[in-house]
Amino acid sequence: MRDILLSLQHITKNFGEGDILHDISLDVRRGEFVTLLGASGCGKTTTLRIISGLETPDEGQVILNGQDMTALPPEKRPVNTVFQSYALFPHMNVEKNVAYGLRVRGMEKKAIAQRVSEMLDLVQMSAYAKRMPAQLSGGQRQRIAIARALAPQPQLLLLDEPLGALDLQLRRQMQLELKRLQKKLGITFIYITHDQEEAVNMSDRIAVMRDGRFEQLGTPEEIYDAPMTRYVAQFIGRSTILTGRVESCSGDHAVVKTENGRVPADASRANLKEGEMCDLCVRTERMRADTAPVPGFDLPATLQEVRYAGGSVLMYVRLSDGSEAVATSEARMADAPQPGARVFLHWNPAQAAVIGGASHGA
Repeated sequence: MRDILLSLQHITKNFGEGDILHDISLDVRRGEFVTLLGASGCGKTTTLRIISGLETPDEGQVILNGQDMTALPPEKRPVNTVFQSYALFPHMNVEKNVAYGLRVRGMEKKAIAQRVSEMLDLVQMSAYAKRMPAQLSGGQRQRIAIARALAPQPQLLLLDEPLGALDLQLRRQMQLELKRLQKKLGITFIYITHDQEEAVNMSDRIAVMRDGRFEQLGTPEEIYDAPMTRYVAQFIGRSTILTGRVESCSGDHAVVKTENGRVPADASRANLKEGEMCDLCVRTERMRADTAPVPGFDLPATLQEVRYAGGSVLMYVRLSDGSEAVATSEARMADAPQPGARVFLHWNPAQAAVIGGASHGA
C-alpha cells in the first residue's frame, strides 16, 4: 500500500438527476500517469473535481498519501489542477503568474524567485518571463499554466483536457513535452481526455469511463489489444467487430460462425465454450483483404472503395449481410483491386480480441 498515492474508494455522486458516478474505485501509484478516458458526460470531470476537493462525494472516500481527504477543501490538499482554459491572470506577467501560488503559501521572496526560474527553465519559457499572457501563443500559455501548477511541488497534478484548445501538430508536441516533464519530475499525473490517441500515447494506465463507471482499467496495450467489452473495442481505435456463435472449440483454437461466414478465433484469449456467443474485434491495421480465399477463413466481401492513407491503403468493403469493414494493405494504390471486386477478409487470429462470456454485448 505504500506505493499507492491516491485511492478512490466506492465513490458515488448524484446531482439530483440520477448518479453521475456509480460506486467507482481506483488506486493510483506514485509517479504514475493515469488517464480517465471517455465521451462527454461519462463522469471524468466530476471525478477530477472530487479528487481536487471542488466537489464532495455523496458516498465513498478520497484517500491521498494515506490520509482521508474527503471532507478537506481544495486549499488543504497537496493537489493542483491544469485546465483547458489555462486560467492565467491576464494582468500579471509570466513570472508573476508562476509565482502566485508560492506567494499565497507564504514562501520567501528569494525562494520564490529561484523556484520560478527553475519552473520556467523546465518548460523552456525563461525568455518570456516578462511577457503578459496576451502576448503568448496558445502553446506558450499552456506551458506557463503547467509551470504555475508545478511550482508548489504538488504530490498530485490533475489535468483537465489541457491540450484540447491546441491545433493537432502543437497538441502532439505538447503530449511529448508533458510526458517528458512527468517522468523527469516523478509527479503523479491524472489526466482526462476524450481523445483516444492522446490517452494511448501518454498514459501508463487508462481508465475507460462510461455512464459514471470504469468500463476497463489497464495499460494502453491491454486496452487496445484486449478490450474486455464491446464498448471499449468500439471506443478505442478503429476496428471491425464480428458477432457469432462458437461452433467448435479445441484447446486454443475455436471456429466462430458469423452471419457472413466462418472464421477462426484464438480461444486462449477468452474462456470460450461451444454454443456461446462472442464478439471478435479486429483492428483496421490488422485486417487484410485479398482476391483469393485464405485457408480457415470464409468471409467474402465486396470492395466498395480504396483510399490512400500515407504508407498504406485502406480498403472499405461490404459483407454479405450489408455491414461494412475496413482492411489495410501495404500495397500501392495502383496494385489494389478495383471497387466492385470480390475479396476475402482474413487476419492473424492471435491479434484479434475475443470478447465472450459475461462481457458479450456490454
